[in-house]
Amino acid sequence: MGRVLELLKTYKTYDPAAKSLLEIALLYPGPRALFFHRIAHLFYDLKLFFIARLMAEIGRFVTGIEIHPGATIGRRLVIDHGMGVVIGETAIVGDDCIIFHGVTLGGVKFDPVKRHPTVGNKVLIGTGAKILGPITLGEGCRIGANAVVFKDVAPGTVIVGPTSSVLEKK
Repeated sequence: MGRVLELLKTYKTYDPAAKSLLEIALLYPGPRALFFHRIAHLFYDLKLFFIARLMAEIGRFVTGIEIHPGATIGRRLVIDHGMGVVIGETAIVGDDCIIFHGVTLGGVKFDPVKRHPTVGNKVLIGTGAKILGPITLGEGCRIGANAVVFKDVAPGTVIVGPTSSVLEKK
């Protein structure tokens, strides 16, 4: 119960529009998605993969936020608005991060290894950003809206603007 209250208080501090902890618990999609994820992740760790995926799917249906049950999520993650957020199976998200709607922490290959990003503590990821592959975003990074990131980012770096580069040539 302590972690739930901690998360709700984090949202209350973060969002000046939030009027009460009850409002946040019942009406904000981010905390509800994280609640479903915590349960799904427990089943995933117990190797009850079907039940884990079922819980994750219920969470996605209820909130519009898709977090794979295998993803590792730190404390006090704020998912603001949240619709369209996708967090892949091998993603790791540190403590005190903020993720806006439409963000993808996705893979670029389908190998059964670490294929999703690792996000350090206190990272902000703006609306629509795509963080792709087994890369690391260092502590305190800020990723601007609609940025496409497929290389490691040093701690404290600010990344803005969409980019496109040849990743692989056949």
